[in-house]
Amino acid sequence: MMLDKASEHEIATEHVNVPVDEESATAPLGMYMAQPVEPGSYPGVIVGFELFGLTGYVRKVVERIARLGYVVVAPDFYHRSAPGIELAADAEGRTRGFALLHQLTRQQALNDVRAAMSYLRNVQGCAKLGIVGLSVGGHIAYLAATQLDLKATVAFYAGWLPGTEIPLSRPEPTLALTPGIASHDGYLLFLVGENDALIPREQRAVIATALNEAKVRHELVEYSGAPHGFFCDERESYEPVAAADGWRRLQSLFAAELV
Repeated sequence: MMLDKASEHEIATEHVNVPVDEESATAPLGMYMAQPVEPGSYPGVIVGFELFGLTGYVRKVVERIARLGYVVVAPDFYHRSAPGIELAADAEGRTRGFALLHQLTRQQALNDVRAAMSYLRNVQGCAKLGIVGLSVGGHIAYLAATQLDLKATVAFYAGWLPGTEIPLSRPEPTLALTPGIASHDGYLLFLVGENDALIPREQRAVIATALNEAKVRHELVEYSGAPHGFFCDERESYEPVAAADGWRRLQSLFAAELV
């Protein structure tokens, strides 16, 4: 276990393995976890990774949220096919990442989120749960919010919602499941860049319409000039103004819905 003392909350981090209720899950679900060291009752947060797996960048996001006073886990959604894999954000990494993504079904992703939720509730004692997703993880977060009792969802540039291009969005588009968010009385914060090639203006309009028609409590924020991946400070796509505002909104939402 590693300690981080340079924070509002001193945190401890570790890797944990949890079972998944699924016959095809031959390997347990590995998760990276960070939580405040000081004893107490904290809400739980799940972080959905990008295409590239449970990388150092994703672990930093986990730690950053934990410092705010949350128990945070990032599941390894690739644990069935390539457990522990970390890919570089380059052409080779994208090719391998898409190959892994096309092996991840909707039901498998939901099973993993359920396992993470069970761990946070039953082992860590978290009464309220939220989820944050980055790109692919944003899609998983949106999907999970339609099916599960998540009080707050932050979807950073969630792609492929209106279509059926990836197994996560089948048999019907994930966007078609939007009314489920309202049925759980969850709040959705959708953050996207104006210049996001994966989520063009037409798709953003369709997503906004679906949320409004389903009467989901939500906010859809579009950042002027920002590209896909604007929150990641390790790549050229980083847009500091948009990233800072997204982080501020995340903090406000969690403080309002989870604490």
